[in-house]
Amino acid sequence: MEAIKKPKTYEISEEQGKEISKLRKTIDGKQVDKRLRAVQLRGEGKKNQEIAEILETSSDVISQWVSAFAKGGLEALLPKKRESHRHNMSFEEEAAFLAAFEESGEAGQLVEVSEIKRAYQELAGHQTGGGQIYYVLKRHGWRKIKPRSRHPKKASHEVIETSKKLTLES
Repeated sequence: MEAIKKPKTYEISEEQGKEISKLRKTIDGKQVDKRLRAVQLRGEGKKNQEIAEILETSSDVISQWVSAFAKGGLEALLPKKRESHRHNMSFEEEAAFLAAFEESGEAGQLVEVSEIKRAYQELAGHQTGGGQIYYVLKRHGWRKIKPRSRHPKKASHEVIETSKKLTLES
């Protein structure tokens, strides 16, 4: 007959509980505070089931939080800083890249996003997502300006012809 393995229980000292209590006063996030409170209550000698009832969550989640704290300390309970992988260049590098297109636009040439995207992908050295170039352009304050086919206040063709006839008759 095999011996039944007992689940591993982590003990949180009273000292650690007091340390967490002080830290909770400085934390703003509700979720992080809830995790810290769970570990604090565990330090006060409460069982996972009791803590789960107090915090209105499952005892399995409490067990995970306590385990994470025991293995990784406070850092394991704090939110992870997420880094964006969307930026292929720094802001300054992007600005320098877009400067050439800005000059041609100011010179009156038509600048298309497809051209900018092709050049961006060449510089980045790999394919980018469909909207990536639009995020880059937005970060640098670019906006879509479409050349209009005619002036909005321009008179209709008939009015122009009539005007020409009137000036010729005079």
